[in-house]
Amino acid sequence: MDYATPHRFHSAHPNNAALPVSPWSHLPPPFPTLRATVIIPAKDEADALPATLAALAAQTNEQGEPLPPGCFEVLVLANNCTDGTAAVIRAFAATHPALALHVAELTLPPTEAHVGRARRLLMDEAAQRLELAGQPRAAIISTDADTRVAPDWLAATFRELALGVEAVAGRILMEETSRACPVRRCQLQDAAYQLLRAQLETQLDPQPHEPWPRHHQHFGASLAVTVAAYRQVGGLPVVPFLEDEALYQALLRHDLRVRHSPAVRVFTSGRQQGRVAVGLSWQLREWARLGAQQLLVPDPATLVHELNLRRRLRQQWQLAQHGETRKQEVAGLEEIPAEVLAALPGYATFGACWEWARPLLLPNPTPQVPLALGIATLRTELARTPVLISGW
Repeated sequence: MDYATPHRFHSAHPNNAALPVSPWSHLPPPFPTLRATVIIPAKDEADALPATLAALAAQTNEQGEPLPPGCFEVLVLANNCTDGTAAVIRAFAATHPALALHVAELTLPPTEAHVGRARRLLMDEAAQRLELAGQPRAAIISTDADTRVAPDWLAATFRELALGVEAVAGRILMEETSRACPVRRCQLQDAAYQLLRAQLETQLDPQPHEPWPRHHQHFGASLAVTVAAYRQVGGLPVVPFLEDEALYQALLRHDLRVRHSPAVRVFTSGRQQGRVAVGLSWQLREWARLGAQQLLVPDPATLVHELNLRRRLRQQWQLAQHGETRKQEVAGLEEIPAEVLAALPGYATFGACWEWARPLLLPNPTPQVPLALGIATLRTELARTPVLISGW
């Protein structure tokens, strides 16, 4: 089974500078009490947005009480719209004065009229407003125009950020009305496989900020990042699609902690004709196209090998950072080429080191097995794999 990844669809990121002039000059100053700016790119979403905005207007704390005014705001960028999207947003704002909701309209040239550019413009503006409010630890939180956030979406995100992580990825679930779609069975099987992979990762290469339970998604429908972390990675990569995955990879490259929290939940549509070339709608179409064909997934045996290698290499990298490369031995290093071990001291972050070393250590292409076998193998592996204690 093919998955949407930046490595598959993008050979390199284009220059992230030279963005259009900001369309946000009309906005009022940010509240000094802002804890988050929620951003939503929208292209011809007049039908979907009222429900999306209503879910944001109904946000509560963990006790079910409305969030205090001024703790968050919402920015929507209506780019290249032909259906009155901006007018719908303004009408919603007029009837919900307690929600700090702002919209800007922009027509991007054809080569730039994609979700990566739109989300970058939004996230840059959000970062600037939060810095202006004096809140560098506050969060830029992304969602989509066809997504309904849970009532405690913001509260759960705030709780995770308070534990010290730099980013929070929410669980993305299908709306009830989408659960009868013909590819639902494929989606559920794939989710089972991915969650088992995530669980095995917590056992073989555990990280303190990612305890079980966790999930496997880190997409624009629910992705929060602190302003400080956003600046550290240089902003959202401007790519036509999979910009969320590219941002996630940038966070890992800088050793920034991303929490995949099952407590942070959103519900999204199951439409197969989306607004981007590659995303959930693309994956649904792929499953529909495959139909009765046997679905293939990466072999869990390769995953076990990868996770064990990554843990050992991380341990050795940590020693190298303290000049102790030869003073202690990490078991299993005989599988790692000498040139890889010799390069460890030159990497300031393990994330960058692993990104470089991974293609040298693992087979390409990755061996594939039938999905049902992959799920069964992962369950067997989990049953016999001891939980390790992280040394991170």
